[in-house]
Amino acid sequence: MQLPTPRTLRRLILVLGDQLDRDSAVFDEFDPAQDAVWMAEVAEESTHVWSHKARIAVFLAGMRHFAADQRAHGRCVLYRQLDAHGAPDLASALREDVAALEPRELVWVRPGDWRVWQSLLGVAQVAGVAVLERPDRHFLCSIDDYAGWAAGKKELRLEFFYRWMRQRLDLLMDGKQPAGGQWNFDADNRDSFDARGPGLLPAPQRFQPDPITREVLALVESRFASHPGALADFDWPLTPAQAETALVDFIDQRLLLFGRYQDAMWTQQPWLYHSRLSVALNLKLITPKRVIDAAIDAWQAGRAPLAAVEGFVRQILGWREYVRGLYWLRMPGYLDDNALGAEQPLPAFYWSGDTDMACLKDAIGQTLRYGYAHHIQRLMVTGLFALMLGVRPREVHEWYLAIYVDAVEWVELPNVLGMSQFADGGVMASKPYCASGKYIQRMGNYCSGCRYKPELAVGPKACPFTTLYWDFLQRHQARFAKHPRAALQWRSLERLSAEQRAAIAEQAQQLREVFAADSAAAASLSVEAARG
Repeated sequence: MQLPTPRTLRRLILVLGDQLDRDSAVFDEFDPAQDAVWMAEVAEESTHVWSHKARIAVFLAGMRHFAADQRAHGRCVLYRQLDAHGAPDLASALREDVAALEPRELVWVRPGDWRVWQSLLGVAQVAGVAVLERPDRHFLCSIDDYAGWAAGKKELRLEFFYRWMRQRLDLLMDGKQPAGGQWNFDADNRDSFDARGPGLLPAPQRFQPDPITREVLALVESRFASHPGALADFDWPLTPAQAETALVDFIDQRLLLFGRYQDAMWTQQPWLYHSRLSVALNLKLITPKRVIDAAIDAWQAGRAPLAAVEGFVRQILGWREYVRGLYWLRMPGYLDDNALGAEQPLPAFYWSGDTDMACLKDAIGQTLRYGYAHHIQRLMVTGLFALMLGVRPREVHEWYLAIYVDAVEWVELPNVLGMSQFADGGVMASKPYCASGKYIQRMGNYCSGCRYKPELAVGPKACPFTTLYWDFLQRHQARFAKHPRAALQWRSLERLSAEQRAAIAEQAQQLREVFAADSAAAASLSVEAARG
C-alpha cells in the first residue's frame, strides 16, 4: 500500500511493541485510503534499562511479524527499522513523522508504560494534533472499571478483586457460588517434588526462528553486544498462530499438574509445568479470555482438575488484571515508593550469576540464558534476597524490567515494588513475602548442592537467606510486631537471645558490605569500559 501524502492522512494508527493485537480498537473504522499504521523500533526502548538480548529480540521480532501481517491484510504500514533511521526514541520518531505527514488525528490504545504514554502525549500536544485514545479490549477489566472498584476501599486486595471479576464475567461459577464450593484452591497448589525430582517432563513446544526472527537476532547480537543474556535458545512464540499452538501445548501437556507444582523449583528445570504464555499474552498475540476459556474447557472435559484450572485462572484473571489496574491507579508516584527505607545497591551478581548461593546461581543463570524464570523463582529467590538485603526498590524494578522477556512496566512494576519488595507499604500485599532458606529448601533441591546450610543463621556455613531473614525481622520489628497478619511470624524473634540477635545483625551487615563493595567495583569497571 502506498503511504498517503501529507494532509491527506486522516489517522495515524500507533502500534507499539506490546500492542500486537489484530483485533485492537485502534483498527476500528480503519480506511486504507486515508489511514496508516505507524510502528517504530528505537534504541531507547532497549537501553533505558539495560535490557536482556532476548527481551529486545522478542519485541523487535514480534513487531516485524505484526507489520508483515498488517501489510498482508492490505493496510499501509509506516515502519521504522532500528538500523534504518536516526531517531533515538519514540517521541523523536513520532515527532518527525507527524511533521512530515500532517495527520489529522493520532489513534492509540494506552501504552503499557507511563513514561512512553507521557512522551507521546507531549508530541501530540506540541504538534497540535488530536489524540483518540481507544479502550484496550485485550484486558478484561478497563482502567476506569478498576478505579470504580477501588474507589472508597480502605485497602485493595487481590482476593476480593478476583472474586468480583469471576462474578461479573461468570467464570468458574455455579450460579452465585464458586465452582467446587470454594474460591481458592491454594492449599492444593503448594506441593514440592520429592527427592526423585520432577521426573520426565513434557518438553514445551519450541518455535524455531524464521528468516524475520533470524534477522532480528543478528541485529541484536551486533547492535546490543554488551547487553546481558544470550540468544542461542531463543524460541518464543511471536505470531498469533504460534501463541495458539503454545496454548494448546500447555493445556494438553502441562495444565494437569500445573496447579500442584506451580510453586516448586528444581535445578536446571526452567519450565516444569508452567505455561510459557506470558510473552504471547503481554505482546497481545493472544487474549486472556481465550487462555482462560481453554483452561476451563479442559476442566469441564475432565482433562484437568479444578484446583489446577483455578490456580491458572487466578494468575490471568486475578493477578494480571489486578496489577494493571493498580499500576494506572498509582502512577507516576508508584515508581518512587520505598516504604522500608531500603538503600543497598543491587548486588553485581544479579547481572552475571556469579555467586556461590546455589538457588541464586541457578535462577539467575537460567534467567540470563532464557530471559525467563517462573513466578516463585522471581518472588522467593531473586526478589526475596533483594528484599531482605535491603536493595533500593527502584534498582530491583529496573533489573526485572530489563532482564525478563515478558516484562512490560504495567505488569512488572506492581509485582516487584508492591508484592516482592513491599515498597508501597502494603498497598498490594498485606505483609512482606519474607522467608528463610528453609522455605527454598522445602520447595526444591537447590540446597542439596549448596555450600550453605539453610538451618544456620551465623557462622561460615550459614545460609545468607537465613541470616538476612532474621535480620529483616529485627530491623522491621517495630513496624510488624503488632501487624494482624505478620505478628505471629515476628513473634518468633522471642526465641533468640540478645547474643544471637547481635551475632545475626553483625553477619548481615558483613554481607551488605561485601555485596556493596562488589557492586561498586562492577560499576567502576563498567565506567572504564564505556570510556574505552
